[in-house]
Amino acid sequence: MPTVFSAKVIGRALLLALLGWSWLAVSLSHAQGGGPGPVHVLTAKGTVNPVLANYIERGIAGAERRGAQAVVIQLDTPGGLDTSMREIVQRMLSARLPVIVFVAPAGARAASAGAFIAMGSHVAAMAPGTAIGAAHPVALGQQGEAQQLPRTMEEKVENDAVAYITELARAKGRNVEWAEKAVRQSISSGAEEAKGQRVVELVARDLGDLLAQLDGRTVPLLAGSASLATRDARVVHVGMSFFERFLFAIADPNIAFILFGLALTGLAVELLNPGAIFPGVVGGIALVLALFSLGTLPVNYAGLALMGVAFALFVAEFFVASHGLLGIGGVVSLALGGIVLFSSSSPLFIVDRRLLGGVVGGVAILLLVVVRKVIEARRLGVAIGQEGMVGMRAVARTALAPEGFVFLEGERWTAQSESGPIQPGEEVVVTRVEGLRLFVSRPQQGGA
Repeated sequence: MPTVFSAKVIGRALLLALLGWSWLAVSLSHAQGGGPGPVHVLTAKGTVNPVLANYIERGIAGAERRGAQAVVIQLDTPGGLDTSMREIVQRMLSARLPVIVFVAPAGARAASAGAFIAMGSHVAAMAPGTAIGAAHPVALGQQGEAQQLPRTMEEKVENDAVAYITELARAKGRNVEWAEKAVRQSISSGAEEAKGQRVVELVARDLGDLLAQLDGRTVPLLAGSASLATRDARVVHVGMSFFERFLFAIADPNIAFILFGLALTGLAVELLNPGAIFPGVVGGIALVLALFSLGTLPVNYAGLALMGVAFALFVAEFFVASHGLLGIGGVVSLALGGIVLFSSSSPLFIVDRRLLGGVVGGVAILLLVVVRKVIEARRLGVAIGQEGMVGMRAVARTALAPEGFVFLEGERWTAQSESGPIQPGEEVVVTRVEGLRLFVSRPQQGGA
């Protein structure tokens, strides 16, 4: 009887707890459904590139899933890639909630591609002291190379940009004439001037002022319209993830060039010093990051090829007695590659010349030091002669099973073990020399 009574008490308690939790969940659901949804804020600062486009797409999709009533993109950009700009505009136009572009804070700008993004928003706003415009397209080839377009082709590119921005302006009820001049004449306007010319709808001091001015506004969308109640809305700041911030940081011409130079140096050192491991690991990681960075930028393949030639010449310098001529050719090739790698008429995609000189100079000094050591080692090897090498001690750089490489007096030699497998790092003794091949064995216990 006590057992049955206890079971009944426990069962009723569980039932009451379940009912209580259900009531609380329903109450919270009604409370959330009755109030205004949150406003998600994205921060787009920097060059418009694929990383930024993916971040904005993720931010808008997340706001739609979480029931936000609007998305605010706080924009500050000098421009960027046309393809990424169009991806952002297309995502904003297809959004199921209003997307507001806010050029802020004071001192920010929406230049070039940024002007297109602002024109494609449902509501455009600017903070005092900001600017918008200068949207003339930059002539880049399909691979990003600098080129002087024929007049007919230049007109086609310009007319395409004009048609795009004016259609965006017309669809949003903005100043079509200003939009055309922003492309053809690269005009720009400040916040108050832009509002007076119907380029943007609002001028707001900060985010709070913007939300207060948006309150009560009805915004037309593709699937109807949305009424904003933003005055007391909860603000959710959605920043880039750590991975996105990292990728956005390296998607820069200067960073890409540094990574590529580091990759060339690390891999070359590893090839010349097998088994060192660390230079190869660093070079491999730098190469992968450099390739990602290059994939997000308008790369000139001629510049990439020149940097590849530089790598080949650096490696060849250590195997061919050119007395530094191949190395000098590699330095020149690296410098030329850096100059034309992102060659364009846009300052956004050009390697800084000071950085270029620093990287090339650093590689040249490193190469000079290594080449000097190699030349000294070669001279030492000639003075010793093959007969004098017998009995000398060397260090295995790779496993000898039975063939591999050893280091002897600063030189790398092909070697063959005569005393079974030898592991990297073991000391060996030269027993005989045939041409450029050493025959080695383990030192005898207690031997000299």
